[in-house]
Amino acid sequence: MKKSELKRFLDSKVVQYNHLSFIEEDPLGIPHRFTKQQDIEIAGFFAALLAWGNRKSIINSCNKLLGMMGGSPYEFILNFDSNEQTASRNAFKNFVHRTFNEMDLWHLFNFLQHHYAAAGETTLETAFTRSMQPGDTTLENGLTGFHRYVFGYNEFAGEEKHCRKHIATPEKKSACKRLNMYLRWMVRADDQQVDFGIWKNIQSSQLICPLDVHVSRVARKLNILKRPQNDWQAALELTACLKSMDADDPVKYDYALFGLGVMEHY
Repeated sequence: MKKSELKRFLDSKVVQYNHLSFIEEDPLGIPHRFTKQQDIEIAGFFAALLAWGNRKSIINSCNKLLGMMGGSPYEFILNFDSNEQTASRNAFKNFVHRTFNEMDLWHLFNFLQHHYAAAGETTLETAFTRSMQPGDTTLENGLTGFHRYVFGYNEFAGEEKHCRKHIATPEKKSACKRLNMYLRWMVRADDQQVDFGIWKNIQSSQLICPLDVHVSRVARKLNILKRPQNDWQAALELTACLKSMDADDPVKYDYALFGLGVMEHY
């Protein structure tokens, strides 16, 4: 397929799948239940981290977690008291999603409480932008810095081992699929209002395409991804190709590739 034909084909698939009906059975529907920015950020963060497995199971786990947080994730984080170790941990001891469990929740609750309450930040965006440099064309520095922040915000955070498998980093060559998906949700904005576009200091052009098994399979079939491994370099390679079709909003094609893979079994 010629490049111009491929662009027309993928553009048509973006139109087909980038609309609000897409989120009805997708983890992205979880943060869409909220209106307060911080609620959207926190609910979206956990929905993205739990986006592992079939979508019904993911949404069930998100519903359970939000229920345990009283349906108000920002208020829960602000009032979270890590000193109430026994009572608080017992309340979450039965939470499990694949290998994600209450130990991971506990570390991330502490991190978010530090970020929003102790550090006084009003948005989780600053957790990603703190390590970005002028002239960055991708979010590689932001993702690397976020990982270091989550496991380095105090002297005890660095001792956490179990949660590290759930917060990916380019330094470990990971494609960072779930975090890139979360960033797409928070940063991208268009008329369809599927993604939120509530973060203004990261540009859509800096986003990296979330690389899951469906997207990578379709990308290789369309010959826009050559690298055989689904790693960070593959995510960069695919995104570079998508930028050649839309330099300002390359990850809009995530909808096309994912829809082709999941809905059409392309």
